Amino acid sequence: MRDTILAAIYSAIDQVNRQNPEKPPVRKSAETALFGSASDLDSLALINLVVAVEENVERSLGVQITLVDDRALSAPVSPFTTVETLTAYVEQLVTEGKNG
Repeated sequence: MRDTILAAIYSAIDQVNRQNPEKPPVRKSAETALFGSASDLDSLALINLVVAVEENVERSLGVQITLVDDRALSAPVSPFTTVETLTAYVEQLVTEGKNG
């Protein structure tokens, strides 16, 4: 499942890179910063990434998730810090969605 989630996130990164050809491309790496001062994403690009990840996860795993909610926003470490933290958060949401 983790590989499928990572593929969904990397596909979303590709989408954001295509939408912003004039900006430096977002790297597809677990360590890539998605949020904060180390990130190359502006707020609109981050929103586009989040929506694309939600759509890609639903399409590939058949589970509808919402990435931006009170839990995500109040987490001690933001799930949007890096590709790795986002992958772990999506995996948690998918598991809960399949079990709940």
